[in-house]
Amino acid sequence: MARKGKEVLNALDAAKTQMYHFTAIVIAGMGFFTDAYDLFSISLVTKLLGRIYYHVDGSKKPGTLPPNVAAAVNGVAFCGTLAGQLFFGWLGDKLGRKKVYGITLMVMVLCSLGSGLSFGHSSNGAMATLCFFRFWLGFGIGGDYPLSATIMSEYANKKTRGAFIAAVFAMQGFGILAGGIVSLIVSSAFDHAFDAPTYEVDPVGSTVPQADYVWRIVLMFGAIPALLTYYWRMKMPETARYTALVARNTKQAAADMSKVLQVDLIAEEDPQSNPSSSKTNSFGLFSKEFARRHGLHLVGTTTTWLLLDIAYYSSNLFQKDIYSAIGWIPAAETMNAIHEVYTVSRAQTLIALCGTVPGYWFTVALIDYLGRFFIQLMGFIFMTVFMFALAIPYDHWRHRDNRIGFLIMYSLTMFFANFGPNATTFVVPAEIFPARLRSTCHGISAASGKAGAIVGAFGFLYAAQSTDPKKTDAGYPPGIGVRNSLLMLGGVNFLGIVFTLLVPESKGKSLEELSREHEEQIGGGGGGDGTEIMDVANSGRTVPV
Repeated sequence: MARKGKEVLNALDAAKTQMYHFTAIVIAGMGFFTDAYDLFSISLVTKLLGRIYYHVDGSKKPGTLPPNVAAAVNGVAFCGTLAGQLFFGWLGDKLGRKKVYGITLMVMVLCSLGSGLSFGHSSNGAMATLCFFRFWLGFGIGGDYPLSATIMSEYANKKTRGAFIAAVFAMQGFGILAGGIVSLIVSSAFDHAFDAPTYEVDPVGSTVPQADYVWRIVLMFGAIPALLTYYWRMKMPETARYTALVARNTKQAAADMSKVLQVDLIAEEDPQSNPSSSKTNSFGLFSKEFARRHGLHLVGTTTTWLLLDIAYYSSNLFQKDIYSAIGWIPAAETMNAIHEVYTVSRAQTLIALCGTVPGYWFTVALIDYLGRFFIQLMGFIFMTVFMFALAIPYDHWRHRDNRIGFLIMYSLTMFFANFGPNATTFVVPAEIFPARLRSTCHGISAASGKAGAIVGAFGFLYAAQSTDPKKTDAGYPPGIGVRNSLLMLGGVNFLGIVFTLLVPESKGKSLEELSREHEEQIGGGGGGDGTEIMDVANSGRTVPV
């Protein structure tokens, strides 16, 4: 690496925390706010969709989504997200982070609106249209994962990098909370405005025609924060690390960094910043050299994210089923359709407020002190303990007097998911891989996580059904029950403990040291001997800013 390139990267690592760091957190974080809102808001309205589109005339029971439709509505966005993470992760390394960043946001805006405007001549037609738009919504969301993480890691200094990346991801908690609040407001407004009767009074009238507006408004609201963020994303410059290490334009990197981070570097053309000056940094993702250096790291980031999302998304998407099983949410027959949305939203908002959101920000506050490895290992351990504590004495928790205890334990499970692997699995892949493969590897790791979310969304839907066919919802085969499902999720979390051992600690190290790009440059003959470059990577010397 030439001297000018080293100065740029060292200045990034040593830069004091400035206003633009917080601006970047908000710009990238609003994407994650929207991601979480869009992904989790569907769980608040799925029961309403069943009542509106699948009620059988003359039936004494509220309508429910058929199992295949429920699985599709809940899980299709994750399929799109997985595809988007792989595609946009790869594209972010090929074209640059900035060029791709705005595309993902516009896809999210258009498909959020499209989801709320879903149409069809029949119930299945309307749900098919909804699934179409939610797949492409997920595709846009998928691109946000590797790009936001990579951009934030490449802007940040090494002292507070973990907190900055975690803060971007923590906006997901506010997105989940916002979904519950918006749903509460909309359902409450419609419930009082149209004064729908209870189900016992009028089975058909309990679902007023205006209920169809509720789910549409809730889903379409996700377009607003994404649209507000678009302008600022377009004004962000390309990250200096991409420009210097991948595009090999240290002059532009220095100029861009000087504008946004108030760093004075002379933007001179460096004759040695030439792609041909280093041949050892040309190995690709599927090469033996990558497997030797980063193969186990990629196995660690993919498996831990996979296992975490099986448990995390199962718990989040089907909170309403767990609450119903323990009797916290009244039976559907006792509520009108809109009030049922209100009740489910209130329960999910309470859990988000007490467990989910605080967990994210504990990670932000402590990740650069405790380290990524410790927080991830601790999170998986506590998730395992609390899942088993809920599952083994499950009959005890179902008793009316013990429901508060169940909710406390469940909130703690969510807390340690977020003050644990849900945050660290996002942070670490953005730090430990080379710049030219960073977005791709983060996309692969995240896609593995979404494969876990798909398992959670489709698998838990069936597994959590009652073991008694007579007590199983219409159309669902008998499952293993909520208790055994919680036991399985506890086992999944235990495997997360094991595979965390493959994930390296990245606290306090530069991205180039973690990815071993400083070693690559030694063999490239770029502007100095190997000793000098190693000293730069490991010394405590800083560049004044």
